[in-house]
Amino acid sequence: MIDHKMKYPILRAIFLLGLFLNTIGFLTRAQSIGQTQADSYTQYILLDPTTHQFQIIYDVSATTAGAQFYYNTLRKGSAHEVTAVYDRMTGLPLEWKIVSGNIAQKNGYAQAEAAGEYLQIALARPIPEGGEARVRIDKTYTDSSSYFKTGEQIVFSRTLGIKRNSVVLPAGYELISCNYPSQVMLTAEGQLKLSFMNRGVGAVPYEIKARLLAKPAVELATKDPLPWTTTTTPSSNSPDQSKARLDYQPSERAFQDREIVYFLQQPETHSFRLYHDYTESRVGIDSYLNIVREGSKASNPSAYILDTGQKLIVETLKGDAIAAKGIKLGASVTPETEVVAIWFDAVKEGQSVRLRIEETYTDPNRYLLYNGELVWDRSFGRNQNTVILPQGWYLTTNSIPAVISETETGEISLFYMNDRPDNVDVFIRGRRRE
Repeated sequence: MIDHKMKYPILRAIFLLGLFLNTIGFLTRAQSIGQTQADSYTQYILLDPTTHQFQIIYDVSATTAGAQFYYNTLRKGSAHEVTAVYDRMTGLPLEWKIVSGNIAQKNGYAQAEAAGEYLQIALARPIPEGGEARVRIDKTYTDSSSYFKTGEQIVFSRTLGIKRNSVVLPAGYELISCNYPSQVMLTAEGQLKLSFMNRGVGAVPYEIKARLLAKPAVELATKDPLPWTTTTTPSSNSPDQSKARLDYQPSERAFQDREIVYFLQQPETHSFRLYHDYTESRVGIDSYLNIVREGSKASNPSAYILDTGQKLIVETLKGDAIAAKGIKLGASVTPETEVVAIWFDAVKEGQSVRLRIEETYTDPNRYLLYNGELVWDRSFGRNQNTVILPQGWYLTTNSIPAVISETETGEISLFYMNDRPDNVDVFIRGRRRE
């Protein structure tokens, strides 16, 4: 029997010992797993070509639960200068320093090369289980092998491992070639920006060539009159006004970080569980509204903030209950209109919040069993989508090119990266394994 005078100190010592051993075990597991990350996006801003310099803005989400640091590899062969690192949730600067590979390994980054150099970033808060720490890194590289002049042309040629990228040309330059399918748009400063998404699994040798315009670009002071405004009576030669999107401004597809994963249940149920990651950065916004597609039913919704792990209030509203909450959808609301509303603290200037929204959908029109086969026929609007077949099924048909793999538990996974600014209609068939 333990003497009552000794009971509590001994219990306290046992508790502290257990806590210590648990912490050591957690750190050992984290070190063996190594660093994990998601949602990477890189923007290269080409500076004066005679300097061989380009600014890099790198957005990334650290996802190793419990990690105190995030490590960014400083590429060999490039002289680097780090300007700042920011926490994207608060917009506040983070502490950082450049360390050797040995130090990075010692601090828990198992993948670090001993001879390498790494940017060690102290995270603003511990990464919650299943959550993220979103970081923005601002640095400048000098690299004459990646960015140089040849005659009258400038060349940016670099192997890119990140899946979402953009390159901004120096002011006054026109694009003359690009070796991978890319969007092209004009920035507010009048510079050309190329944006591209790598659909494959490996890095790609991305190359851009440009040359200086003979005359600098000038802003359009006035708009040219449209052909059909020159006469009061339209003629047979007048263009159809609906065919040209005259003031259309495309959004940068690669920068969009909305992604969705569908976990298909057995097709007899017509149901699939999904989670959807979404970043809100508009000042004053305090909710996310998911309008349930006609013919579908949503159930068991939940949501939390990936940055902190905080669970959010979620409501499923239908018909008159939508207006009663002061929600304006911008479309007519019928008794059958259904909305899943997620509430959070209003976003402040310079800040953002990243949500993970989970729910189960039932849609017999788009997911069903037909002649013994699983059939999935659904439109995707986001740039990153994953469909995971139910346990025990194999793939027989897939209409839209996808990266196909097997999950750790043996299900077939299809990843669709849509770099176009429009929807794709995905059609899948599958059969049961014997």
